[in-house]
Amino acid sequence: MNWIISTLEKEIKKYKTNNPYDIADKRNIIVRFLPLGNTLGFYMKNVRHQVITINSDINDHLMKFVCAHELGHAILHPNENTPFLHKNTLFSKDKIELQANFFAVNLLLYGEDLKNYETKYQVLQNYGIPYEMERFI
Repeated sequence: MNWIISTLEKEIKKYKTNNPYDIADKRNIIVRFLPLGNTLGFYMKNVRHQVITINSDINDHLMKFVCAHELGHAILHPNENTPFLHKNTLFSKDKIELQANFFAVNLLLYGEDLKNYETKYQVLQNYGIPYEMERFI
């Protein structure tokens, strides 16, 4: 997964932020919020436009994680229209989903000093990242 870290670092350096909303904006990726039921979000490329759709009914912390996850798809898999990200498939073993989860966690935690935390779960709680993502820290 070193190539993902390298890609992530280039993005952060280029745009001077690790905020997924800001990176998406600077990359001209459309981010929209719609009620999606059990779907947390999805990424799609329509002609030349990249679009991230996030469920408007989830909390702000989870929205930020979903944005980072879908941004991972937009950057790592730009020509793939990823399957819908459902609550029950968020932790899919599918390769591109694992890569997007790894990207999201490392983007949101980039540059943070995690030594002050006793457990990974404290880190995840503090940054609003789902607990199931602990293996990516």
